[in-house]
Amino acid sequence: MRVTLKLYASLSDFLPDEAKRTNEWPMDVPEGTTVGDMIARHQLPTRLVHLVLVNGHFIPPASRDARALVDNDILAIWPPVAGG
Repeated sequence: MRVTLKLYASLSDFLPDEAKRTNEWPMDVPEGTTVGDMIARHQLPTRLVHLVLVNGHFIPPASRDARALVDNDILAIWPPVAGG
């Protein structure tokens, strides 16, 4: 199935060079792949995975290992952001 991974701010360093300009990485993944699988597969540091959305809907940390992705999902991940 086809999903798009979007990584923002410092997490964009984990994207391949060709995806860094748009922050989008379309890819084929096996059926049953979960949000947690994607985080682990791309070696995203847990401490940097803060805001996680699938198709614009928040996925809380406790649900990430159980939330299976489906064809054409968009998984967007942001690190913690500080500012003021």
